[in-house]
Amino acid sequence: MLASAVFVTLAISGERRPLVANDCGHSEQGTLSETLGAIARTLQAEPDVDATLAAIVKAAVDHVEGAEFAGISLLERGRAIRTVAPTEEVVTEIDAVQYRTQQGPCVDAIADHHVYRTGDLAAEDRWPDFAPVAAEFGARSMLSYRLFVTDTTLGALNLYSREQEAFSGQTEDDGRMFATHAAIALVGAQTEADLRAALEHRDVIGMAKGILMQRHDLDDEIRAFRVLVEASQNSNMKLHRVAAWLIEHRRDL
Repeated sequence: MLASAVFVTLAISGERRPLVANDCGHSEQGTLSETLGAIARTLQAEPDVDATLAAIVKAAVDHVEGAEFAGISLLERGRAIRTVAPTEEVVTEIDAVQYRTQQGPCVDAIADHHVYRTGDLAAEDRWPDFAPVAAEFGARSMLSYRLFVTDTTLGALNLYSREQEAFSGQTEDDGRMFATHAAIALVGAQTEADLRAALEHRDVIGMAKGILMQRHDLDDEIRAFRVLVEASQNSNMKLHRVAAWLIEHRRDL
């Protein structure tokens, strides 16, 4: 699919683009780059985080050779992990076993910052509490990529197949580039969502900063904002919810 298909169906737009190997035996790297570029542009056009997540997993199944179903394990505040945008319900069920046992390709990809691939979960001995259960759900091969930008881990992209040895070493390498594009698109969508939320809630946040400055004798808005941010991180609540709580309970402070 990703590197060798004659025709690639772009995941979201439905556009079909011919990828014809030339007669001179040149490397397919140019074709791969074109495909990844087209996918990246499609992902960046998505309107919000949820749509971007859905586009990523659909593109993965469409373009990564051997992938039958996929999902994203999203790392949230407090290091909790949850499955989002699964292409099949079984993805959620398999991932729940990984989170419960703290074993599996996804958990290790996030923790160890490596790609993890297995071709036969029924015979896999790296994750003794996870692998047999995943095999019972029908998954035989898995491929998990850490999704990250610079030093920030967003989660993991998890690909599954019902076939043994579904993912080759070449597929792993090609998928790594796909995961890089996916991570960039995801962090872009998250950043835009955060900015939109900040604009929507700036009045609430501004009022909360004023309360903090008055009640705690803070001399500037930056210090007050830092207090809100710290409270948000410590409570695992969104910033605007912390601000709203502060306004509601200001007489008790």
